[in-house]
Amino acid sequence: MIHFLLFLILAVLCWPLALIALVLFPIVWLLLLPFRILGLAIGGVFELIGALFYLPARILRGILG
Repeated sequence: MIHFLLFLILAVLCWPLALIALVLFPIVWLLLLPFRILGLAIGGVFELIGALFYLPARILRGILG
């Protein structure tokens, strides 16, 4: 909601800049999308590695109670 209000203020103060931002936002979002997907994949790999490192401790905690 705050982004929309900021856009409206920008539209009132400088409407050509607001139109340029309105056109460029989807293009920039599409260009950055692969990096977001890559970040999710790398985060998942780090979670998997962390789970593998903590697995022996979780097993021992389960056995020892």
